[in-house]
Amino acid sequence: MTCIRKTLIAACGFAFAVPLAGIAAQGYPERPIRFLVPFPPGGGNDIVGRIVAQKLAEGLKQTVVVDNRGGAGGTIGTDMTAKAPADGYTMLVNNISLAVNATLIPKLPYDTLRQLAPVSIIGRQPNILVVHPGVKAKNVKELLDLARAKPGGVNYGSGGIGTASHLATELLQLSTGTKMTHIPYKGLGPALVDLMGGRTEFIISTMASALPQLKAGKLRPLAATTVKRSAFFPEVPTMIESGVAGYDFTTWYALVVPAGVPKAVMARLNGELKAIADMPAVKEQFSAQGLETAHTGSDEAQKYLTAEVAKWGKVIKASGAKPD
Repeated sequence: MTCIRKTLIAACGFAFAVPLAGIAAQGYPERPIRFLVPFPPGGGNDIVGRIVAQKLAEGLKQTVVVDNRGGAGGTIGTDMTAKAPADGYTMLVNNISLAVNATLIPKLPYDTLRQLAPVSIIGRQPNILVVHPGVKAKNVKELLDLARAKPGGVNYGSGGIGTASHLATELLQLSTGTKMTHIPYKGLGPALVDLMGGRTEFIISTMASALPQLKAGKLRPLAATTVKRSAFFPEVPTMIESGVAGYDFTTWYALVVPAGVPKAVMARLNGELKAIADMPAVKEQFSAQGLETAHTGSDEAQKYLTAEVAKWGKVIKASGAKPD
C-alpha cells in the first residue's frame, strides 16, 4: 500500500512539473536579468553585449544589468554562467573564445558543451589577411608560394598565443601544408604597428582593426577569411576563391545561458534576439564596429558551437598552442 501511495505521489509530482514550468515561463521575466560579459569594459565583446542588453531590456520590459567579469581569457564570467541556476535570469555574451578555450585551456572548471546552451549567434565579424605593402606577393597563392619556397621564412603576427589571429593562421597552415613563423604580440594593435613597420609580413586581422590602415594605404588586403566576400571590402576575394579549399574563419558572438533553461524561455529570448538583429539602428551600431548582425535558432547555434569546438580543437592540438 505504501509503495502504491509513493508511486502515485511521484506521478502527480511529475504531472504538475511541466505545467508549473510553463507557468513560470509565461511570466518570464519577473525580475532583473544578470547579463555577464566575461571581458573588461571597452572591448568588442563588451560593446556588443551592451548594445544587445539595452535592446533586450526594452523588448522584455525588464531591467538587464550588465556585469563585466573579465579575466582568465573569458573563463571566469563563463564559469559563473555555467554554474548559475537554469532559469533565464543569468546570461552571457561570449565570442569565438568560448569554443577555443574548450581545448586551449586545460582543466576548465566547466564543460562548454554540457553546461552551457547558446540561445543564438548574435553577430559575426569578418576578418582579412593583410600584408605590408612591400611584400612581393600580390595574392594568397603567391604568399603561400613564398612560404613553401622557404619554410619558416615568412613571419606573421598575431594578438597573442591562442588568439583568433593566431589560430586563424594556424588553420591556414594546416589547410595548405605550409610552415610560417609566428610572432605573438600583446594585442592586435602592437601587431599591426609592427606589420606596418615591416617587421612581419602579414597578419589575419579583424576588419575593424585593419580598416583605418587599409584606407590609408599602409596595409594591403589579400583575402577575406569568410565563405562570402565581406560587405566592407567586396572587391577582395575570399580565401576559398584564392585557392584555399574549405577555409572559413569568422569571429562570432553568441548569447549563452546555463544548460537546462526551459524551452519556453529559450524561445522568448530567441524571438527577442531575432527582432534585435533586424533593427536598422542595431545594424548600424554593429557596422560601426566592423560587425554584421546575425540570428540563428537555438538548435542551430548548438550545432555550430559543437562544430567550432571540434574545429579549433584540431587546430590547437596540431599547432601545440598553449595559453599565455
